[in-house]
Amino acid sequence: MIQPSDKVRPPSAAVADGLRTAQLAWLAAAVFIVSAGYGALMPLLPSWLKTLMPDASAAEVARHVGFLSGAYAAGVLVGAPLWGAVSDRVGRGRILIIGLVGYAASLLALLVPAVAEVWALYALRFATGFFVAAVIPVVSALVAERTPEHQRARRFAWLSAVSLLGFLFGPGLSAVASWISPGAGDEPTSAALTTRSVIVLSALLGAVIMLGLAATLPRSRAPRPAAQTKRLPEGEGRMTALYGLNVVVMFVLAGFELGILLQGQQHPGVSPREVSLMFAECSLVMLGINALLFFTSLLEKAPARKLMGAGLVLAMLGLAVLTQHSSDAWMYVGISLTAAGTGLILPVIAYLGASVSPQKLGVAMGGLAAAAGIGQTLGSSAGGWLFGAVEQLSFAWLAAPLALMLLFLLARPRWWSVIPGQSGPSSARAASRTPSDAL
Repeated sequence: MIQPSDKVRPPSAAVADGLRTAQLAWLAAAVFIVSAGYGALMPLLPSWLKTLMPDASAAEVARHVGFLSGAYAAGVLVGAPLWGAVSDRVGRGRILIIGLVGYAASLLALLVPAVAEVWALYALRFATGFFVAAVIPVVSALVAERTPEHQRARRFAWLSAVSLLGFLFGPGLSAVASWISPGAGDEPTSAALTTRSVIVLSALLGAVIMLGLAATLPRSRAPRPAAQTKRLPEGEGRMTALYGLNVVVMFVLAGFELGILLQGQQHPGVSPREVSLMFAECSLVMLGINALLFFTSLLEKAPARKLMGAGLVLAMLGLAVLTQHSSDAWMYVGISLTAAGTGLILPVIAYLGASVSPQKLGVAMGGLAAAAGIGQTLGSSAGGWLFGAVEQLSFAWLAAPLALMLLFLLARPRWWSVIPGQSGPSSARAASRTPSDAL
């Protein structure tokens, strides 16, 4: 007689060895730290580049800021599919540790005197992005792999919120670095010292998280036979559509954030402090959207197509306001709307991508991260050129690809839903949630 414990578990039940609270906390901390490191260094790039290139014009500095952001995103683009595929074969834990070690090492290399050459900055920003690609998408794959379906939407909203919190904490890390840096007489020297302190703090925090993960990560599972993978109709086309949408949204987001960063260059009345406030506002609004998704379970209750459509409309409206703004108040309104729109779309994309078979989670998350890398690379590079050429009108150009994606969203409704067979069990178990299911 077959006992209940002897029954073969379906794939959706193969998460009994899920993540403990401490393991989930360390994984979230890894996402937080790499996001904070990026958010802390970005606002310092213009001042740092001025110390390296004292004769460069504002337009040249803007282009280099854009291209350096593009180099980082290009590293993510190259690394994400590679690390994702390897993690499917050798396990997520090893790849996470490698990624954090490489992240810390590539940051510390920025302190080497030879890096005063701009070309070396490009190489190291590429390397940092390459190793970050072994952290964020692999964390997403690990969480999706070891999370019951009825908890998955909330955990993905939570991971997205942690990433935004890290980016929001970035300027705070810069403030701490400025406080602990020794006093300097002139502004360029002070900016250089603050930048070096940010680099050291980011690398040290990355090393601490690496040690925590090494001590707490669960053992990697043996790869499952390929025969267990279920091929679903329209699955490949749907993932391609998600990759394309991720490219477009990250293209717009990278250009939009670069536009915020360059406001101080184009508008003398905008101080670095106000630029930091704009970045903080952007992160807070996106964080609020993720909190809404987490606490209301909108990712499970509302059709994904409607959520993404609403996000596209909000983002386009925000960019239109930024194109026409004539005062700081309207600028903040435009930033809020754009941040709310993009902050609504990105968690939906990640949630839909996580519904693939467990054997392909690393590839799927790596593919989404690579798509984000493409969008960031193109958005940062094109944004640096656009804002150097047409300034405020660049926001209008950024709205055009969003309008095209909205039309595509309406034309292919079947591609923007949870894969059949996964939404049902999650709905059936929704009523049996306990308070501990919040995470």
